Parts: sequence; C-alpha cells; structure tokens
Amino acid sequence: MNLTEGPPARPEAGGAASSRNGAPAHASRAPSPALPPDHTQAILETTKEVGAVLKASGRPFALVGSVAAYAHGIPVRLQHDTDFAILREDAEVVTEALRERGVRIVDPPEDWLVKARAGGEEIDLIFSLAGRPVTAELLARAPTLPVDSVHMPVLAPTDLMVCRLLALSEHHCDFGPLLPVARGLRERVDWGRVREDTAGSPMAEAFLYLLELLDVLPRRDGA
Repeated sequence: MNLTEGPPARPEAGGAASSRNGAPAHASRAPSPALPPDHTQAILETTKEVGAVLKASGRPFALVGSVAAYAHGIPVRLQHDTDFAILREDAEVVTEALRERGVRIVDPPEDWLVKARAGGEEIDLIFSLAGRPVTAELLARAPTLPVDSVHMPVLAPTDLMVCRLLALSEHHCDFGPLLPVARGLRERVDWGRVREDTAGSPMAEAFLYLLELLDVLPRRDGA
C-alpha cells in the first residue's frame, strides 16, 4: 500500500489535458520527485493483526525493530516491515496459527527467521536477534504496551538498544535512524548493560561515544 498515491488523473474529454494557452498542461511543469512511501498505518494494521494471532496462540513473543520503537513513543516513520521475536521451538505452532488466519508464509533461505505477508506488508518472525538466539528471559522482560490500540509485549528499551547496536556492521552503519531512538529512550535504558552487552563491537562503541559528544550520555572520562 502506498499512502502517498492519489486517484489516477482523468484526461479532458477529447484528448490530453491542456493549459489556458493551449499548451499541454504538463509542459510547463517539471516532474515532481517521487516521495518515499509512507507505510506507517498499513504496517500498524498488519502489526495489530499478527499480534492478535500471536497472543491467541499462547506462545511468548515480543514486538521488535522500528515498530517497537514506535510503541515506546519514538516518532519513527515506518516504511519496511514489522518484526516479532519468537522462540525457535515455537516457530511451527506460530506459523500454522498465522496460516489459519490467511497470512502467507514465505520460507526464506536464512535459518534465523520466517517471513510472511499480510495486507501487502512484510512480516518477520525472528528467532535470532543480531546473531543471538531469542530466549525466554528476553521475552519475559518485554513490557506490554498499546500498539495503535492493541496491547502486546514490546521488547524492553535496553534490549532494543542492544539489538539495534549489535546489528551495525561495516556494511550497514547508519547512525541516523538510531539517534532519535537513543534520545527518546535514554532515561529508560540501562546504558551500563548496553555497554557491557555490546563490548567488542566497534560500531556500537563508536555510537555510544557519539552519544557522549552530543550530551545524550554523560562522558565516562568526566570531562
């Protein structure tokens, strides 16, 4: 679904639309650059649908990724997909429950997630976050929050930051989307545990140092 699309243009009777001076109406206008699609509401609707199925299954899960940041009150723009963390051993039960509700399951080549589609939007059911297996303890820490009126478990702020930082690499190192998340969550994050859990990751350490320079976090050297 592309929420930026409007109704198709209607040509004038008898031919192409024209301006008052007789020239084609489009001749005096440069083509407008395409806007990036905003899937926010469509992704939220899909998130609510999948979340309701997962709740009914009785299996533990948590909303993760950008939609989790949104649920924690961070004004992020949703454009790609909705992500849920589940236990690997629950994958078969969860996917069967989604199939029964008409959700199309896609078997990807990766062995750490299951992909699905509903309402035109992508869904990821993830067993491993940033190379670490999803555990019952991780899911138990997830608070229940409203996601556009439907309550569901959402990854805790500290766990969310750890996962986002560990996902950074030399091939994917965009700090831009992470800055508003870090600023918005900073008082709810155990930054000591974030540093401990991401120790040894150059990208994570660089980002945490950037937060110090921006006064989002206190500087460890006391300067």
